[in-house]
Amino acid sequence: MPRVSDEHLAARRRQILDAARRCFLRDGFHNTSMQDVIAEAGLSVGAVYRYFPSKNDLITAIAQSVIGGAETVFAELAAADPPLPLAETLDRALAYVDAQTGPDGILRLAIQVWSEAQRDPALAEFVAATYAGFRKHFVAIARRARDAGELPPDADPEAVGAALFGLVPGYFMQRILTGSPDRASYLAGVRALVRRAG
Repeated sequence: MPRVSDEHLAARRRQILDAARRCFLRDGFHNTSMQDVIAEAGLSVGAVYRYFPSKNDLITAIAQSVIGGAETVFAELAAADPPLPLAETLDRALAYVDAQTGPDGILRLAIQVWSEAQRDPALAEFVAATYAGFRKHFVAIARRARDAGELPPDADPEAVGAALFGLVPGYFMQRILTGSPDRASYLAGVRALVRRAG
């Protein structure tokens, strides 16, 4: 029997994840069964279970895919040379959010992942580690902003980074749940708060 290529295996895995994503976006994690995913993928039961033995495995893989793009964007922002001003950094982070919050956007699944993490200890551990990693990028951004003189010399990068990162999920939660504010309004509000606090 000929060996199946790595490309074929990766394509089949992607086919299953795409089907699961459509099901989860349409019906949610709890209302989607493995049979739903199998039917959506158009594959046999054995083919799907070969890659994902359980729905929890699918949810974890979806969570990883949700996170991958954000990790890349945040790492690039933290490594920008020269460092970007904080307002521009936040604008670019939120531009990524805008691209991912439409009807098929992966960030719609992030909210479901957060919910599922409240009852699944393994997923909770994964989410906690991932978000701690995200926050580290924003701490690095804050440290570079302080060193460049954009923040006071005594500013705590850990505190500023945590607050700056918190603005990102705060924005996309509002966008997904209420459809507003738009990015320009949100950024204007952040600037007004910072000016007033300063």
